[in-house]
Amino acid sequence: MKPLSARGIVLYTFGVAITLYLAWLLRDVLIVIYVSALFAVVLMPLVQVIMRLHIGKWHPGRGMAVLLMLIITVGALTVFAFVALAPAFHDLREFIHELPQRAPGFFNRLEQIPIIRDIDFEVVQEKIQDYVGNSATYLVKFASDWAGALLRVITGIVLTIYFIIEGDEAYAWFLSLFPVERRLRLDQTLSRASVRMGRWLLGQGTLMMILGVSSTIVFALLHVRYAYALGVIMGLFNIVPVAGAMVSMTLALLIAALDSWTHVVGVAIFFAIYLQVENSYLTPRIMKTQVDLAGLTILIALLIGSGLAGIIGAMVAVPTAVLIAVILKEYAVYEEQVIAAPHPVPTEQAPALPPQKPAEQPPSTIILP
Repeated sequence: MKPLSARGIVLYTFGVAITLYLAWLLRDVLIVIYVSALFAVVLMPLVQVIMRLHIGKWHPGRGMAVLLMLIITVGALTVFAFVALAPAFHDLREFIHELPQRAPGFFNRLEQIPIIRDIDFEVVQEKIQDYVGNSATYLVKFASDWAGALLRVITGIVLTIYFIIEGDEAYAWFLSLFPVERRLRLDQTLSRASVRMGRWLLGQGTLMMILGVSSTIVFALLHVRYAYALGVIMGLFNIVPVAGAMVSMTLALLIAALDSWTHVVGVAIFFAIYLQVENSYLTPRIMKTQVDLAGLTILIALLIGSGLAGIIGAMVAVPTAVLIAVILKEYAVYEEQVIAAPHPVPTEQAPALPPQKPAEQPPSTIILP
């Protein structure tokens, strides 16, 4: 490869700067594309399982497998919404309608708690009533933000479907950007990464099921309202590590507060114990088994992902960490054999002196008498 001239270096630097600037301007779009491609890789094992199903001599192709997966997902969510969430929505509408009348009694119950007796609940009550009265204004104000978020979600779903169906063509085009002699190694590296990234979904699904089942059992034992619906919501929200559990925990505490403070204390104790168990034991162990990453690496990846891109970053943090780990292991890490026993370090020795000749003895003298 010929070295670049001074003009070539300037043009190359200028091109890199323009590329980085455009990437910064289009960062939201690039995040959607990256997340969609990542979810396509993660969901591909599930699509392959559906493609292996046989009904007589017929078996679904990739497009039909994606369609069946969408139908099953949408159908399950629809049944859940009508069966489990319908009573909750009905009670929520009545609660919002009766909130101005029920608020004084609610705050009187709060004043019985020693820790928060010094709070001026009249001011808080006025704020809540004002918020309820101006709820339509707030909804109109944030309608554009919600519409933008919904558009990004729909765009991400559509891109994920296209990546699953036409991912082979896009992957072949990506490999064509590299020299021929390097494509095989890169292909093998990315194939290993895709296998481990696909196992992440199994590990995350295990965590979701554990939280959903355990929370349903606890809520049912405590006689919390909508115990089964809350359990399903807890499991689904846990697809976002840590943050999803915190959001669903807040919802469960609010619903438990409608009944009694005993329920609130019981739910809070359960979540405090579960979060400790999940963060310190379940997540590192299950993810270590599925994606072969150390627990510390997973926790750091979650912190970095949530710090960079919020909820979306936390969702794709572990698969991204798997991809980076596989690429670094192939191209940057040089594994060495472990030394069984330490070898002594040689010490510097003084240079040996040349051999010295023995001193010549003077000839002996014989004295005659």
